[in-house]
Amino acid sequence: MSTTLNYRIVHLSKYYPPDRGGMETHVQTLARSQAALGAEVSVICVNGFDEKGHLSTKTNTVYEIDGDVKVTRLGRLFSLARFDICFGLCQELRRLANEPKTIFHLHTPNPTMLMALTILDRTIPLVITHHSDVIKQKILKYALRPFEYLVYSRSSQILTTSLQYIQGSKFLRFYYDKLSDLPLGLNLAIYSNPNQKALDFSRSLKDKYGEIIWLAVGRLVYYKALHISIEALTLVPGKLVVIGVGPLEAQLKTLARKLGVENRIIWLGRVNEDELVGAYHTATALWFPSNLRSEGFGLVQVEAMASGCPVINANILCSGVPWVSRDEKEGLTVPINDPFALARAAKRLLSEPNLRERLIIASQKRAEYFNHTNMAQRSFEFYDKVLSQGWNYPVIPKAVDLL
Repeated sequence: MSTTLNYRIVHLSKYYPPDRGGMETHVQTLARSQAALGAEVSVICVNGFDEKGHLSTKTNTVYEIDGDVKVTRLGRLFSLARFDICFGLCQELRRLANEPKTIFHLHTPNPTMLMALTILDRTIPLVITHHSDVIKQKILKYALRPFEYLVYSRSSQILTTSLQYIQGSKFLRFYYDKLSDLPLGLNLAIYSNPNQKALDFSRSLKDKYGEIIWLAVGRLVYYKALHISIEALTLVPGKLVVIGVGPLEAQLKTLARKLGVENRIIWLGRVNEDELVGAYHTATALWFPSNLRSEGFGLVQVEAMASGCPVINANILCSGVPWVSRDEKEGLTVPINDPFALARAAKRLLSEPNLRERLIIASQKRAEYFNHTNMAQRSFEFYDKVLSQGWNYPVIPKAVDLL
């Protein structure tokens, strides 16, 4: 059902699909859903691809239309420590800030957009979705802190993806009066009603690799803890299908050879949407052993649950991960960094009568809670609240010690 909104929404994202990641998927889903409900929506992000479609540190600015969403992918001059220097970003933000009834929605961690917002010489209607704290990159964390403080203090509303995440964030406690939660959402139909291409891919995986297929989806980075999955694979039957790329790929393949399971792991790298859906539908379970609060939610869990693929996740304290797929309700939760516990949970799915079937039914029901339309409608409530503040935004506060 469409509605009439008297404001325009500008999402400030790091990247945008086909760049694959939790934040990118969320921004696209939220932007598309808001547009489908009648909002005027645009996205400003960094262009990570060159003209041939390859990842590149030097790119050009590209203007695209994604359904009803205007997407501006800003070209970058270079990238250093996750900070992209982009053509015309500050000028574009100034132009948009001068347009009436524009709401900015910043998605963080996002050093590039965060620092660009500090140059604005006026306060603006600003909503922030705080996807996660900066956990491991200590230098980046403390270098960004003054800029974060400035932008977060100017903002009108700060959203987290779960209430659990607020409880564990030292940084967010300074903004307690602005905090609310907006869980991530998905267009569930893509996963619950797969098309023929997805079903064909699912069948091909079974034909090639057998009935027991464990699945891992995500970037090959430190906090995904894929090494735990590789160690667990030595203790259970079946194959492990890995979807994703990242800087740890060579290191993880070396570990697989060392443990003697290199022939039981299928590295698919990047896949298209149909292949991703097909993989969920063929897998015995999704293994999700992320071990740090850099994983604030785990949107792939919802993708798996909607597909009827049970999740085995890790109990990251003060993260939304074990809340999305709950232990013994929709999935199984094990201690972090424990391959033996992960293997025991996997064996339960193979040996306990009706356990997997019970979790599949509960997972599909739980996934409905994360419906994308509900998420978009609730986002409008936050925007309305921001606008009801009468466009009176606070002055820049004095600095405090946040270190």
